[in-house]
Amino acid sequence: MSGVNKNIVILISGGGSNMAAILKTAQKHHWREQFGARVAAVISNKADAQGLVFAREQGIATAVLDHRAFASREAFDAELMAAIDHHNPVLVVLAGFMRILTPGFVAHYAGRIINIHPSLLPAFTGLNTHQRAIDMGCKFAGVTVHRVTAELDHGDILEQAVVPVLPGDTAQTLAERVLTQEHLIYPRAVERLLEKMA
Repeated sequence: MSGVNKNIVILISGGGSNMAAILKTAQKHHWREQFGARVAAVISNKADAQGLVFAREQGIATAVLDHRAFASREAFDAELMAAIDHHNPVLVVLAGFMRILTPGFVAHYAGRIINIHPSLLPAFTGLNTHQRAIDMGCKFAGVTVHRVTAELDHGDILEQAVVPVLPGDTAQTLAERVLTQEHLIYPRAVERLLEKMA
């Protein structure tokens, strides 16, 4: 398959390590040749997001939409949809995008939008997942890739990885161990979705 007809748009708010892992896998596994797929754009709600630098270095189109410049969440999401739709994506990938999305946004991309969450969903939705897992005495923590629905951190589970909670773990040490798994399972989840579209 020579032509590229499957665009992926990634949304970030910070360092973009999961975005970078996806880009590296796309190159290493030849997504363009194998699936006719490419990461077409990386969009952030923060101009200083470090992930934008990496994306630009890879020749990926980038855009910044500062949510603080909009009067409402709906107004921001409407502009964000326009920026995403410019690339006609088959997948919208949330990679550390720290915004709660409106139901209208989620409905617009129904079946095409995925997220990664640092817990074994359905446990520990929302924030502070690692500290909450430690506080509850969990023996295992982990990470989940899931389809995005209007309900926060719900939706079909696509991939999960389990990480042990070790004696003496802090939220930071556990987060670092989970992150290494995130970088493995998120690109794999995207690749499996592309395989199904092929």
